[in-house]
Amino acid sequence: MSAEMYLPTFFVKQKFAMTTNRYELYAANPDGSFGQMYGFAEQKRMAFKEQVTFFSDASKSRPVFAFKARKKIDLNAGYDITDEAGQQIGFFRKDFGASLLRSTFHVEGPGYQGTGQERSQAVALIRRFTDIPFLPIHFDFVSADGQPLLGVERQGSVRDKYTVHVPDQRVDFRVAAAIAVGLDALMQR
Repeated sequence: MSAEMYLPTFFVKQKFAMTTNRYELYAANPDGSFGQMYGFAEQKRMAFKEQVTFFSDASKSRPVFAFKARKKIDLNAGYDITDEAGQQIGFFRKDFGASLLRSTFHVEGPGYQGTGQERSQAVALIRRFTDIPFLPIHFDFVSADGQPLLGVERQGSVRDKYTVHVPDQRVDFRVAAAIAVGLDALMQR
């Protein structure tokens, strides 16, 4: 992967395993189908300090980026997103207070800051009081001046599949992918 990478639309496909969540990242073809694979990650369930490493493919021979919690078990934990050399390329954190009724996250990257929130208050409330695993979930991230940074949409299906739209070219693909996987992992807690 290059130092900076922009991908306007891509998919995150989750596969379930006994002790881990597996994620595959794919570019979106112009016709909306799955294109080239851009990464593979596994997230250990019930980890005390969240860390997810993304690899170039399922062989896990080449790590290409990662995100890691700054603290162990913290409701407002922040997550540093790093490139393959360990240099920070972004940051996100859950806003615990604002997330009581509707999940809210903050994101930072080179030249931008923003906030993302579940689009539907009704779906957010339903998720909190029922265990319907296939509800469609949409997050919209906007900059301080209201400009769209990225959007993450989970389709209503038994297996999680997210479509990630990145209208702001300042948002590195790796940052958007880390946030999409982070949203999935953190919403399950």
